[in-house]
Amino acid sequence: MNVLDESEAGPGACRGCLRRAWLIARLGGHIERAWLARRPLPAVLALPDDELVAALAGTQRERVENEYERFDADAALRFCRATSVIPVCSCDGRYPQRLRELPDAPAVLHVYGDVARFERMVAGECVAVVGARRATPYGLAQARRLARGIATAGISVVSGMALGVDSAAHAGALDAGGPTLAVLAGGPERPYPPSKRQLHADLAARGAVVSELPPGARAHRWGFPARNRVIAALGRLTVVVEAGERSGSLITAALALDLGREVAAVPGLVTSPLAAGTNALIADGARLVRGPEDVLEALLGAEAAEAARRESGHEDLPADLWELLQRVGAGQDTVGALVAGGSGLDAVLAGLSQLELRGRIRRTAGGRYARLS
Repeated sequence: MNVLDESEAGPGACRGCLRRAWLIARLGGHIERAWLARRPLPAVLALPDDELVAALAGTQRERVENEYERFDADAALRFCRATSVIPVCSCDGRYPQRLRELPDAPAVLHVYGDVARFERMVAGECVAVVGARRATPYGLAQARRLARGIATAGISVVSGMALGVDSAAHAGALDAGGPTLAVLAGGPERPYPPSKRQLHADLAARGAVVSELPPGARAHRWGFPARNRVIAALGRLTVVVEAGERSGSLITAALALDLGREVAAVPGLVTSPLAAGTNALIADGARLVRGPEDVLEALLGAEAAEAARRESGHEDLPADLWELLQRVGAGQDTVGALVAGGSGLDAVLAGLSQLELRGRIRRTAGGRYARLS
């Protein structure tokens, strides 16, 4: 094995793996065309280097082969260093063991963030939380609440930093000060979507962002199902919060099942299009998730889940908000009922607003409120 600068890349950042990552990025447009032509992505990504070039490069084959032969691993490492990215390749002991179960496992995970923190996360328990990009307020609140409870227990939350459920899950884990890992479809140092620049910065500072593509690589459409396989492989359990009938989150769930991982789902209204996928998963045997305790029970057993339930209690709420939440859950679910129960109107309205922002209640039809946690 040709070991490169260990002080920058760590043991095992070999030329062959770095060159493979470069090749996948170099052929990104060609992989896109193959994927759009419905060529199975796992079969493409599992091809050896020479077969990959021969199968996809077309008229550019000779040029790509020449570039491949001239690949400069030291220059690749220098660019990683310049962009604060650490490549962890499959020859490295820090490479996640769960990823080795993939037939088309990435040669390299490029880590943006603290690599020691990344190593701790992937060595421990991980839960993938995924769902719709155009999520409902209910879905966003559930994703954030779930991730907050999971991360509070010290379990890493893995997702894709996409709009909607994914970003809400990362935010929930960060709320709890817990571990969370984002898997991107392009270079890890480039926020995607760009509107999530602050979340990307927070993840790099307090969690980690990874990609199989090297820094500078653009995100192609095929990169999203490709990153889904990484998310599914890293998670011992995959939880789908909201998903339509053709949601990409269902692809992640299917990939998890193919790997022998358990899949769970949060139920939704039977009339909601965004609950069609999750309700179908539950009907097909997926674990039903009502809150973080159900996830913890799946991973750690009923006793650990009950301990987490006792600990969570009302510690994250001031006493007045906890009392208001209890009253909503007990049936005083309108402003009128809460005021009639002895609270001032201004205090009730302010408290309900705070509970909504914290994802503990949601407003329903007829001016009523429903407790979420």
